[in-house]
Amino acid sequence: MFDDLLLQQAENVLDVYRKAGKRLATAESCTGGLIAGCLTEIAGSSDVVDRGFVTYSNAAKMEMLGVSLALLEYPGPGAVSAEVAAAMAKGALVASQADVAVSATGIAGPGGATDDKPVGLVYLGWAGRGGTVQALHHVFPGDRTAVRLATVREALRLLIEAAA
Repeated sequence: MFDDLLLQQAENVLDVYRKAGKRLATAESCTGGLIAGCLTEIAGSSDVVDRGFVTYSNAAKMEMLGVSLALLEYPGPGAVSAEVAAAMAKGALVASQADVAVSATGIAGPGGATDDKPVGLVYLGWAGRGGTVQALHHVFPGDRTAVRLATVREALRLLIEAAA
């Protein structure tokens, strides 16, 4: 599933974190564990990857990551939002030994879209132990697989940025 370019990107993330003496965690919804899967495809990744959370349901987001019901349900912003991506990343830090956590929540399709939340809409978040939290909005083109792989690629890019 992962092409050579994506695996090279994952290897770069691991090298950067290894050299910095940092560990990372993932909190994933729309990617279903693909970010962690891509990172752990690389032999020796266990010295960098602390753990991954696959929180596909709202209940899992609340139970595993401490995301509040107020964010997930109406009139809150909903599961696919910058606020939830940030909360997922922060929750992954709290529930892990990682220094940096990355999160992904979105609509990979083909269903699930609304007028204001189209297929391909993804929010990626990251949080660091120093208190930094960021969430970014993307709309990736293509089918379900393309959206999910584009999300993995962008999450790996964010992890490099977060390590700096």
